[in-house]
Amino acid sequence: MSRALERARQAAQSGEVPVGALVVRDGAIVGAGCNGTEGDQDPTAHAEMIAIRQAAEAIGSRRLQDTALYVTLEPCAMCAGAIVLARIPRLFFGACDPKAGACGTLRDVVRDRRLNHTCEVVGGVLESECAGLLREFFSDLRSERSAVRRGARVVEGGGLENRCGLKGHRGFESHPLRHLER
Repeated sequence: MSRALERARQAAQSGEVPVGALVVRDGAIVGAGCNGTEGDQDPTAHAEMIAIRQAAEAIGSRRLQDTALYVTLEPCAMCAGAIVLARIPRLFFGACDPKAGACGTLRDVVRDRRLNHTCEVVGGVLESECAGLLREFFSDLRSERSAVRRGARVVEGGGLENRCGLKGHRGFESHPLRHLER
């Protein structure tokens, strides 16, 4: 899971929701992905989907039997469906997703006995690290959006500039109200 967290951090650095995923077979990573929905403008570019596609290509089969999927956030319904279709037997995820989780939280697609394949699920792996990364990302995003609504604009390098032209939020430490921008 720590390697999936590395992928999630890469996603965050690119401005994507920090989710990382790995498909592992016989101890080797055969597929890896991080979210790319914003950069690719592709609603299916979830970390799990990218990792599953890479693994299928590497193995030479759409059936990923004898593999395990590690993902930092509980998969959504789309990704859970892909897990079932790929016949992935084991899923390990970090943080639960109370808004879209389809592997036990809101739905349980991967363990639905009515489907032709089910998956063993282990949630909560490195949960605090996975959830912390997501909380930090969305907190920073909310801070930036709030500052923009107050009249600041994002400047090169990811910082903010207020209406007076003073840089803030990241890197400008001498502003007397800098504690309000965080």
